[in-house]
Amino acid sequence: MDTRDNPVLRAIRERRSIRRFTADPVSKAELTAILEAGQWAPSGLNNQPWRFLVVTRDDPRTEKLAGCTKYARIVRDAAACICVCLDKSALYSEMKDHQGAGACIQNMLLAVHALGLGAVWLGQIVNDQAASLSALGLSEADYELQAVLALGHPDQAGDSSRKPLDELMLETL
Repeated sequence: MDTRDNPVLRAIRERRSIRRFTADPVSKAELTAILEAGQWAPSGLNNQPWRFLVVTRDDPRTEKLAGCTKYARIVRDAAACICVCLDKSALYSEMKDHQGAGACIQNMLLAVHALGLGAVWLGQIVNDQAASLSALGLSEADYELQAVLALGHPDQAGDSSRKPLDELMLETL
C-alpha cells in the first residue's frame, strides 16, 4: 500500500512550524475553519473541555500577550493568535483532558497547513499562567492556558527533520 499520496498523511508529513508572517490578514472564514478543526478533536467522554480565544494583530491584548513570552516578536507579527485553554469546570481527568487539548491543537495546526497558512505552537507562554491569563482578561480560577497558536500567511519556508522510526520503536514491527 502506497501512502505517499494520501492527503491527510501528506499534510502530517509536510506541516511545519512557521515563525515569520506577512502583513496580510487572515479571514474570518479561515479562522472559523481552523477553530472548527479544533472543535472536532477527540476528548475523553467527549467532554470537549477546550475553549478558544482569538486575538488578532490589532487587538490591544496582543501587546500584553507578547509581554508574557520570550517569543514576543512572533506574537506581534502574527495575523492572529489562537489561545487554547481548558475550562477547569469541564475537566474530568487531568491527563486525558491535556491529551485532548494536544489533539485539538494538532487538528488546528493541520487545518492551518491545509489552508496554505502557517503557524507555530507557542508553549513557553504557558509557564506563567497568571500573567498570560491576566493579559487575556481570563481568570486563573476558571481556565488553564494550554498553548497559543501564532498564525498568518507564511513569510518563510518551514524546515524540520525526524529521527528514524526504528529509533522511536520499543519493539520492531
